[in-house]
Amino acid sequence: MRIGVYDPYLDDIGGGEKYMMTLAKSLVQGNEVDIFWDNIGDLEKVAKRFDLDVSNVRLMPNIFSPNVGFIKRFIETKKYDVLIILSDGSVPIVSSKKLFLHVQQPLPGLKVGLKSKMKLSRVDKVFCNSYFTKRFVDKNLGVDSIVIYPPVTLHPKKEEKENIILHVGRFRVRNVGISDYKKQDVMVKEFKKMVDNGLRKWKFIIAASVDENNDNEIKIFEEFVNKAKDYPIEFEVNKTNKELWDLYSRAKIYWHASGFGEDLEKHPEFAEHFGISTVEAMGAGVVPVVINSGGQKEIVEDEVSGFLWNTLEELKERTLLLTKEDKILKTMSSAAKKRAQDFAGDRFGDDVKRMVYG
Repeated sequence: MRIGVYDPYLDDIGGGEKYMMTLAKSLVQGNEVDIFWDNIGDLEKVAKRFDLDVSNVRLMPNIFSPNVGFIKRFIETKKYDVLIILSDGSVPIVSSKKLFLHVQQPLPGLKVGLKSKMKLSRVDKVFCNSYFTKRFVDKNLGVDSIVIYPPVTLHPKKEEKENIILHVGRFRVRNVGISDYKKQDVMVKEFKKMVDNGLRKWKFIIAASVDENNDNEIKIFEEFVNKAKDYPIEFEVNKTNKELWDLYSRAKIYWHASGFGEDLEKHPEFAEHFGISTVEAMGAGVVPVVINSGGQKEIVEDEVSGFLWNTLEELKERTLLLTKEDKILKTMSSAAKKRAQDFAGDRFGDDVKRMVYG
């Protein structure tokens, strides 16, 4: 089969890009797989960031660019048996035999008119990255989507654990209408309070992705780093997957706070839609202490493979428990490793193939 894959945010190097490029890679065997994009450098950056071998996929001119007319797009897409498109809820008019839409985040307030309904009827299947996302997508698009959890590759290393609380995440996320989506500022403030109240011999590491081509983002990040001055807080910037695994392998506790303080019924897009970094951390035996919202609830078994929290007081209490009770920490660390396996291995590729070939 000839398969085309389109991610309109390929130059953004986020979790969605890992999802779509891994999807393309998983379909290469026995098929011709094309990526629609004009800059090969963007694809190479994604491949390097996530340690992906995409040498067997072909880069084709981006026929979904606004500069390409409808007629040309319609003619070109007729050459494809399958098209798989990362969508914000919109549906392109194409002529491929099959069309699949992937939606990465909830779509609050989206109104589907008659024209959109007609275009949606052409879609073979909509698929989401979590049941949290699915709930809002189904409601707003009027579809019955399926869930294919994101690809997670685990590379645990046998290293001596250190007294590290770790967070991994983008510093600023494009296409989400909130500045501190990952709530990194909130976490820094809480860790500083814990230190002020007596926490010793522990440090907080934030592994952040920062857009090096965005001067304003760099300036804001530098101001953010300055807020942590004189505290045991470290920043690791734009690390590769291999370098992140070094951090996962040394850390004991993992923090995540996306969605804290937000009205997630009104703005579900402010929550973590799944949480790949949480699974990766768990795969290395890092115990998650993460917010009880979004996709995090689908990953962590509360009080078994980690802790879910609703308030900042709970975040601090459960973290301090793990810093003091080594037996509980080790028991949860083993359970976290076991739970992470549910999202790893060939599961993602098998789910994608089942959808495409089914």
